[in-house]
Parts: sequence; C-alpha cells; structure tokens
Amino acid sequence: MKLTVLGMFCIICSVSLAQEKQNTSYVDINYFKGNIALHNNDILHLIKGHPEGVIVAWNKKTFGFNAWEQRYNHPDYGVSLAYQNLKNEVLGNVVSAYAHYNFYFFKRHLMFRIGQGLAYTNNPYDKETNFRNNAFGTHIMSSTYAMLNYKKERVLGRFGFQAGLSLIHYSNANVKAPNTSINSTTLNFGVTYNLDENTPEYQHTLAENDRQYNQPIKYNVVFRTGINESDVVGSGQFPFYIISAYADKRINRKSALQLGADVFFSNFLKEQIYYKSVAFPEDNVSGDEDYKRVGIFAGHELFVNKTSLVTQLGYYVYYPFDFEGRTYFRIGLKRYINDKWFGALTLKSHGAKAEAVEFGLGVRL
Repeated sequence: MKLTVLGMFCIICSVSLAQEKQNTSYVDINYFKGNIALHNNDILHLIKGHPEGVIVAWNKKTFGFNAWEQRYNHPDYGVSLAYQNLKNEVLGNVVSAYAHYNFYFFKRHLMFRIGQGLAYTNNPYDKETNFRNNAFGTHIMSSTYAMLNYKKERVLGRFGFQAGLSLIHYSNANVKAPNTSINSTTLNFGVTYNLDENTPEYQHTLAENDRQYNQPIKYNVVFRTGINESDVVGSGQFPFYIISAYADKRINRKSALQLGADVFFSNFLKEQIYYKSVAFPEDNVSGDEDYKRVGIFAGHELFVNKTSLVTQLGYYVYYPFDFEGRTYFRIGLKRYINDKWFGALTLKSHGAKAEAVEFGLGVRL
C-alpha cells in the first residue's frame, strides 16, 4: 500500500513538543540491506541487486510530563537522514529526510518507528535519457519508512544496539506520471548513543479513570485540493477539488469512529475520458461521461496530542466512468488548530495505486 503521505505527522508534532523540558536525547546509526518488493509487475525490469544504505537519526525522549505521553507509553520523536543505493543505474540513488516517532512495547525492548518526509532521486524518468524508469516521475518525492527493532540501550557505557526490519517507500503519489513507486524491505542493524549522562524517571500519574471519556457526536466539513495526473505519461497535471462531510464519535481518549460522504471533482478524469474514447474505441467510452464521483466512507481517527491519524475506506455510489474500481482508501493526518478548525494532509488511493495527495482545511462542530 502506498503510504506516501502520513504527511508531516512527526514534523508538526515535533514542533509542538519542542518546548518540553526535562527530556534527554540520543542518536542512532543504522545500516540496512534488502530487496525491492515486487508490488507491481511493471517494475520487474528495475529489480536487480540488493539495495543498501544508512539511516542516521536524532531522537528526543519523553517521560510522561504530559498526559498524552503516558497514554502512548512515553514515545520518542526526532529527525532522520537516509541514503539508499538502489543497485540499478536506471533508478539511481536516493537521499531523504524525515521526522519520526518511536513507539515502545514489551518493556521498551521492542521499538516501532514511523517516519515521513521528502526524498530526492538523482535519476528520475526522462522520455529521452531515462525512459525505463517508470517508478519515479519527479526528482522530489514523498517517502515513508517504518522500522521494527529489538533495542537495548546503554549496553557499554552510553552505547547500545538495535536490530530488526525496515520498510522504505518512495512515491510522488501521482502528482506527475510515471509513478509505480519503489518499496524496499530490508534488514537493519545499528548502534545507539545517549547524549546525556542521566535521565529522568518515567512518570505514571494518570488518574485511574483516565480511560473514561465521553463526547457527543461531532459534525465535520472538509475542503480538499491538489494537483495530479493520470497514469498516462504526458497527459498533463490538473487541479482537483473534494468536499467531504462526516460525523464522528469519540469512543475513548485515543479513538473516534467516522461515517460520511465525499464529492470528487477530478479534472484529470476529463482528459482520461477523452483519451480512452479516442485511443481505445473497444472500451465503448463515448467521451461524454461525467468526470465527477460521489462516495460514502467509514473511518477511524487516532488522536496523538493535537495531531491525529485518519484512515478511511470508501465506496463510490455515483461512478459514471470506471477508473481503478469503486473502492477507495484514504490515509493521512489532521492537525487541530483549535477546538474546531483543523488542517489535513491525506493520500487517496485505490488499493496499491495512489490517485492524489490531498491538502485540506476543515471544521469540526
């Protein structure tokens, strides 16, 4: 699945947490090596060697001086820099920068990191000089990485180690074609170094009834926009507009359930409909089909401080032109400006095929 934009998740949260005191920090350096996953047969010609690289990260610890930190078992947040050699001159090399969170399990020995940022490839698609690269259509891409590690700090003085699995994803989310994207599944091994001599104690001060939380149903309206292109290279980039309305109900302090509808005005479909009617007459596309779509969806919202992770599953009830199927997904982030207004950065996709990165502004009443 294309996770191109968990979009500014850690970046926004890191800024909001930057004023916290009594925290300590550490760095880790991880070497990784693995394989490019075959998620699409169109990239088979791009899979040759075993991609390898390095990730360097700076991490800020939290100790529960804010209630949300205790609810999430005292996570870390920080920034990462990565370099990856994709072992194919067609794909070239990629450098990337991320903001990330580390979440802990099993007495803090199991760490799950999720990072989101931007990547730069030195060799994207070019119709004359690099036409075989159908994975990267632009120099600048979105990138997401996930890391699941066994971790042990302060094994030798301030040094520790971690090892496990990493998944690295690059995609421009169909801002410009081509965009089949690349996913790397790798093994990683790294060392950690604590920058501070001593650390505060973890706080466990939540009230016994902290999990008891009730809130009436809220109603949301969101306007989303952006630009995208169909999978036909050279068909052009067009703006799109989406109006969403939904109700949500908080079921506890961390989660809310959603139910609503979307109306899509996707201008790239106008060009796609015309192209199909001319180039593929056997598909019986007249060229007069409506480019608009209407969908209904159910979703979930996970609240982390003032930022939340949104996941939605939708189905088109008005679908005059067949494009990638009637089911769609949305994943991304909301950042609450205050109790009512929020910004959103989300990815809409059909299975493993991204359609658009959506920038949104909404109100929760």
